[in-house]
Amino acid sequence: MRKHFHVFLLAALLAGAASCSKTENEILLGGGGSSSGNPSPQPSGYAARMEVPALKTGNLFIQHSTAVSSSSKDSVMTYCLEFDPDKLHSRWVAFRFDDRTRGKETSRTDAWADDPSLPARYQVGTSTFTGYTRGHLCASADRLYSRDANAQTFYMSNMSPQLYDFNSNYWTSYENLIQKKGRDTGFADTLYVVKGGTIEDGQTLGTVSRTSGKNVVVPKYYFIALLKCKNNTYESIGFWVEHKNYGYAQYSVPSSEMANHAVTIDRLESLTGIDFFPNLPDAAEKVVEASYSLATWGL
Repeated sequence: MRKHFHVFLLAALLAGAASCSKTENEILLGGGGSSSGNPSPQPSGYAARMEVPALKTGNLFIQHSTAVSSSSKDSVMTYCLEFDPDKLHSRWVAFRFDDRTRGKETSRTDAWADDPSLPARYQVGTSTFTGYTRGHLCASADRLYSRDANAQTFYMSNMSPQLYDFNSNYWTSYENLIQKKGRDTGFADTLYVVKGGTIEDGQTLGTVSRTSGKNVVVPKYYFIALLKCKNNTYESIGFWVEHKNYGYAQYSVPSSEMANHAVTIDRLESLTGIDFFPNLPDAAEKVVEASYSLATWGL
C-alpha cells in the first residue's frame, strides 16, 4: 500500500457566493506530515479543504490517501481526522464523495490495524472494545473505490466504541443515507461528510480499558454534518444522535425517525463545539448553515 501525506489547497471560491464548482481543483503544495509516521498537528494548506472543520490546538491532524495508479504521483484522500491524544479517540473524521471516490470497485477488507500515522504511545491495539463494537466513523462501505482505501477505514483511529445494537441496528441507517446520496450524481456533484462521537467532558459514557492499560473514551452522542454541492449551490444538514439502543432491527429505521434527529449545522456547532465547513465563504456559510430541508435529503 502506498501512503501519502499531502497538503492541499482548494481552488479559490467566489467570496460571499453560495456556490461551488462542479469539480474542485486541488493544488499540491508539498508534504504535510511525513512518511516517518509523525502527524502534523496544524497543517496549513490542507486545512483549507472544504470538508475539514476548524482544528483544535493540541490535537493531531492526520490524513490518509492512496495513489491513483502505480505510475502516477497523484493521490486521492481517503479520509482525514483530528485525533485527541488524551481521549485516544478522534474528535471527527472527514471525507467526501466525488467523481474519484464514489465508485464501487472492491469489497470490505476487514484489515484491522493500528493507525501507522499515530505514534505508538497513542495506539490502542486492534482487538474489539470490551462491551462495545469497533464502530467505523468513515464506514467501510464509504470507501469502495480502492482496496487500499477500504483497508485504511479499518485503522483504529477511525473506530469508536459503539453499543452493538446502536452500531448494527441504528447507525447503519445514517451510513446508508450518506452512501446513497454520495453516490447519486443527480443529487450532488460533491458531498462533504464529517462524522464523529462526542469526547468532551460531560458528553461521554466514560471510558473502556484496553489490555495495554490505556483508556479510550466512549461517546454519549454521535453527530453527522453534511454539505452537498450541486449545480453551483450548497445545501447542508446535521444529525445529533444519542448513543443508546433504540430498539430497531437492522435496516428497519424509518426516515421519520432519522428526521427527528436532524438539526442545522449552526445547532450542531453549538452542541459539539466544532466549527464545521469553515472554508465556505463567510456569506455562504451564514446562509447555508442556518437551515435545512428534510425533503432535499429524502427525509
